[in-house]
Amino acid sequence: MKYENIKKATFLNRPNRFIAEVMVDGKKETVHVKNTGRCKELLIPQCEVWLTAPSTPGRKTKYDLVAVRKSNGVLFNIDSQAPNKVVKEWLLTKDYDKVVPEYTYGESRIDFYMERNINNNTEKYLMEVKGCTLEIDGIGYFPDAPTERGVKHIHELVKARKEGYKAILAFVIAMEGVDCVRANKDMHKEFAVALEEAKKAGVEVLYLKCHVEPDELSITSYAKE
Repeated sequence: MKYENIKKATFLNRPNRFIAEVMVDGKKETVHVKNTGRCKELLIPQCEVWLTAPSTPGRKTKYDLVAVRKSNGVLFNIDSQAPNKVVKEWLLTKDYDKVVPEYTYGESRIDFYMERNINNNTEKYLMEVKGCTLEIDGIGYFPDAPTERGVKHIHELVKARKEGYKAILAFVIAMEGVDCVRANKDMHKEFAVALEEAKKAGVEVLYLKCHVEPDELSITSYAKE
């Protein structure tokens, strides 16, 4: 996926999880942060960030903050909408006969439902997507803030697997140099427990590795667990 416009800025501070203050074009500007996670190890005063200007009518802010360069030099995409967009593009290059975003299953909306016809048999898939933006010593961790919604979705995937679906939990690794994602049990132990239960139940875990540019995010390869 590509952004139609991109502008470099300098991060100043983050008054709350929805907005940040940056210096862009020589002036201070309040921008929308497209990620409600904490991102404390990324959004550090004076770091490089990248903005887009969606020009949506009625907006309170002109820009969205979508990417940041960490102190180690690695570029991160922190746009929380980007993982689903890039996964949709990726799935459409695979041999699925049907790809349906935002599929209602049980009491949840699962990110993708897919079908594949093999020898006149229809295989049904459910995929939940999580974006990983937390990296520690070359390993990705999720979540960076407690996520009851994430736990609920994992439980739905386990239920779907028992009902005959092929269930997939996909982590989009929105930075380069990281090959896998581990549960951040110190942040949310319940998520870590649910993830282990899912693996034992046969839910497939995918690590989707990405190439990141200030104006682009693309899936380059993947690994399974």
